[in-house]
Amino acid sequence: MNQIESDKKIIESHGGATALANLLSYQVQRVQNWKTRGIPASEKLKHPNLFLKKKASKVSKASLS
Repeated sequence: MNQIESDKKIIESHGGATALANLLSYQVQRVQNWKTRGIPASEKLKHPNLFLKKKASKVSKASLS
């Protein structure tokens, strides 16, 4: 899956372009364009709770010693 497809899924997971635009107080067309161009990195950093997932990493005891 490429980045634009991943961004489309993120937008849809928040209820679509209209719902996400309302949540962010943006015009719908702005968010709709992200489905074609991808969500700008600056927007992902402004709203990490919406766009960025924390990746859990497992640390083994062996790697700590």
